[in-house]
Amino acid sequence: MNEEDRKAFIQDFKDSDIEKKLDMWYYSLDQESLWEELLDEMSKIASIKQLQEAKGKTGSATVADNDE
Repeated sequence: MNEEDRKAFIQDFKDSDIEKKLDMWYYSLDQESLWEELLDEMSKIASIKQLQEAKGKTGSATVADNDE
């Protein structure tokens, strides 16, 4: 979402009947939580892969994958 779209979205929210837009608010909160979890998992995967690549370049054993 670019800046112009974001501004239009927020303006639409401001101009609307808030009672009708509360479902959007709750949906956004749920999405925020989901994305925080996804970004955390992606960060862990990226860190493991970077360690594996670094270990591979030095000729050491690779780091084991730690799936939860």
